[in-house]
Amino acid sequence: MNPKYPVYIISKGRWESRLTSKELDRINVPYHIVIEPQEYDSYAAVINPDKILVLPFSNLGLGGIPARNWVWEHSINIGAERHWILDDNIRHFRVYYDNERIVQNEGTTFRVIEDFTDRYKNVALSGMQYTMFSVTQITSNKPIIQQNTRIYSCILIKNDIPYRWRGRYNEDTDLSLRALKDGWVTLLFNKFTCDKQMTMTIKGGNTEDLYKLQNADGRLLMAQSLQKQHPDVVKITRKWGRWQHQVDYRPFKLNKLIKKEGVVIPEGVNNYGMVLTKKEAVL
Repeated sequence: MNPKYPVYIISKGRWESRLTSKELDRINVPYHIVIEPQEYDSYAAVINPDKILVLPFSNLGLGGIPARNWVWEHSINIGAERHWILDDNIRHFRVYYDNERIVQNEGTTFRVIEDFTDRYKNVALSGMQYTMFSVTQITSNKPIIQQNTRIYSCILIKNDIPYRWRGRYNEDTDLSLRALKDGWVTLLFNKFTCDKQMTMTIKGGNTEDLYKLQNADGRLLMAQSLQKQHPDVVKITRKWGRWQHQVDYRPFKLNKLIKKEGVVIPEGVNNYGMVLTKKEAVL
């Protein structure tokens, strides 16, 4: 089973590592990788050219924002109602089952998220939790699906929401917050996770262009940028020896899912309409 919505990977300077495209190739999920023109030959040497989309610009110094917005318009132009946008440094996609995080060998996790998301009128963004942030047991504090929080790196976007990507840093969190402030719902699936590599640990991407700009502390720049955009819910803290942004998502607890007319949730499943394991059902 594969996703019904188009899948895009935005990539720069990572034709050698190309973690996400390697994994999607392995599990036979169709995708397009979106690159700048000067890197076409390098990517085409290791990826099927039919999967490559070439941007009409290069080296703008604005990180992935122009590419993300180009992808959004591309997906609208091909008639898609939503689109997936993935970072290029994801090693695996996993599903939580019986207290284990199991590496997937097909695209079912994408399709389940799509089908669940499409039951509701007002889900702006949905996506997979980072495996590094997940726990080995689903609990009331870490439910199968977490509502109204940030969606990172592996995102299913509703194409007709009235936003576009902006800024230079933390664009995923910024987009999530703008949608939440307008009453939309976001869905983070703890049931499904992605093995996203930590920021600034792999050559390429935004590491050289943005995060190490002018020899400054890239993490502090990221935190300050988000705080400037959302001073009402963002503060800057220092944890684990580095600067971090901290977002208060409590104001968005009242953003409720609105089910589409005619959608029927089968009996014998939880309130989210997902089939549970026996251990999950107890919770």
